[in-house]
Amino acid sequence: MSSLFSIHDWHEYMAADSNLIGRTAPPSHYLIEIMSFSLLKASKIAFTSDEFDAGDYKWKLCIYPTENRKLCIYPTGNRKYVKDHISIYLELVQTSSLPAEWEVNVIFKFFIFNYFQNKYFSTKDWCECRYHEMNLSVGIAEFINLETFSNPKNGYLLDDTCALGVEVFVVTNTLKKQCLSMIHKRITYFHSWKVTNFSTLLKESYMSETFGCYKWNIVLYPVGCGGGKGNSISIFLDQSIIPSDTKLVVTFILRVKDQKNGNQVQFEDNHLFAPNDNIWGRDRFLSFADLEDPKQGFLVDDTLIIEAEVTLLGLVISES
Repeated sequence: MSSLFSIHDWHEYMAADSNLIGRTAPPSHYLIEIMSFSLLKASKIAFTSDEFDAGDYKWKLCIYPTENRKLCIYPTGNRKYVKDHISIYLELVQTSSLPAEWEVNVIFKFFIFNYFQNKYFSTKDWCECRYHEMNLSVGIAEFINLETFSNPKNGYLLDDTCALGVEVFVVTNTLKKQCLSMIHKRITYFHSWKVTNFSTLLKESYMSETFGCYKWNIVLYPVGCGGGKGNSISIFLDQSIIPSDTKLVVTFILRVKDQKNGNQVQFEDNHLFAPNDNIWGRDRFLSFADLEDPKQGFLVDDTLIIEAEVTLLGLVISES
């Protein structure tokens, strides 16, 4: 595994070249071709690239477009801590305009081109780091062994020329946190709604009295709605005052009572009630033919009895 650490954390590092993997696509954000590498090596100086943009101002993956970075390459290793390797670092620059106590979370990879395989090789895993005021430079001290790098059979150095690059993605915090709390001592709320003078109902829908601690209502469409319109009555369970940050995990039964034979027609389901999804039931609950059949006992003396059983299983609370 490659060693990732900042300029303030040098105590652990190891060679990365044995774990390099290749791909044909070049790094997305920066690539430098170094000619006469041996002269750079002999000079024993570090090369610092021009500043480059790590992303698009409008990119949805939320790369910060105003934070530029520099790529630092030590051709003989950072001599204070490691020798005989190429060391490579990613430095965050232009931080003076950032707000107090800023931090930037980044994932990135360093790349080296292999001329024989025509591929860009990088560490197997993405490097992850949190940049802040006291941590502006992060990298790999032993990115690739100079012996491996310089061996002409390996293809990293061709005619004293090599290419190194970096791919950088800034991770922004778009975390949405929710808490699901299941209820151990569940309470079932029962409600019976007697709908009288059914044949005289003219409105599209009617709502029962409110019941239960979360203020449930039964909603009746006498001539149906949706797929039941014109052929069935439609019945739903409604919860219209759910707080904007709350969802209710519910199991419920809606029932039309057979007042003669005890053969009820019911709909049982589970549903996650939310502010934008607060009504649930069946549009083809009971056909007009069955409803109006006097032998079945659903409509007696022009009266319909609808029952509900509602059990709250849990709560989902969203945190900002």
